[in-house]
Amino acid sequence: MKSLKTKVSITLDTDLIEVLKELAEQDDRSFSQYINLALKEYVKNQSTKKDA
Repeated sequence: MKSLKTKVSITLDTDLIEVLKELAEQDDRSFSQYINLALKEYVKNQSTKKDA
């Protein structure tokens, strides 16, 4: 079953957007998919740090 998604509106620095768009393209993902993946990885790493 697919997870539910919610639309959000955020403001990002222009230079960060450009880098993320390039990385998403290199990974053959949409901008939104790439940000979602990056945030999931960040949260996972943060919770791992807290457990250590």
